[in-house]
Amino acid sequence: MNSSRLPGKVMLPILGQPALQLLVERLQRAKCLDGIVIATTNHPADAVIERLAAKLGVACFRGSEEDVLERVLLAAQSAQADVIVEITGDCPLLDPAMVDAVVESHRSGQYDYVSNGLRRPLPLGFIVQAFATSVLAEVAQLTQDPADHEHVSLYIYEHPERYRLHAVIMEEAEKNADIRLTLDTADDYAVISAVFEALYPKNPAFSFSDIVEFCRLQPELLELNRHIVQKRAR
Repeated sequence: MNSSRLPGKVMLPILGQPALQLLVERLQRAKCLDGIVIATTNHPADAVIERLAAKLGVACFRGSEEDVLERVLLAAQSAQADVIVEITGDCPLLDPAMVDAVVESHRSGQYDYVSNGLRRPLPLGFIVQAFATSVLAEVAQLTQDPADHEHVSLYIYEHPERYRLHAVIMEEAEKNADIRLTLDTADDYAVISAVFEALYPKNPAFSFSDIVEFCRLQPELLELNRHIVQKRAR
């Protein structure tokens, strides 16, 4: 709730529902997930997120505001999860089929870390990462770098000599990497709201292809947030 660029962003209404609720709904369409845990902070402002989780019937873990790595690790351990499929809360349009593709690749057992955003640019708002809880527990012991603890998986993919990394190639997404559909500013909110308002009433399970088709027919919509510069991990 204390986002610096868009306070309260995950609870902003889209079609009368909080953005986070729409993300949870889309994640529940993924075939590979055993459960969902919303990992939020101990800050009093985030009590509203905990109440939303209870309303939706999904787990909620509250932990450190600054140490996101620790928060995610403890959230996974609280659910006794062997594998973490990390999704950031500002991606309400995420396609569940992308989640299934990344998890299926991780299940092969050949890799420590799998992501669809590892090698090539993707549209912001569609990155999925999967890694073992034991790997993140190891990382928590290996590094105290604040950047590593703010950006949960940063240490993993910056150390390919230690961890087996794998990129899931999603050609359609890569061809549309210029589209920005992450929720970080008021302009992002306008774009994401427009997509939901156009597609959700006809088909709540709309796909990434549906999103691209709509956005390409609305070039003026994509211009609303094209100027925004994404923050870098380092």
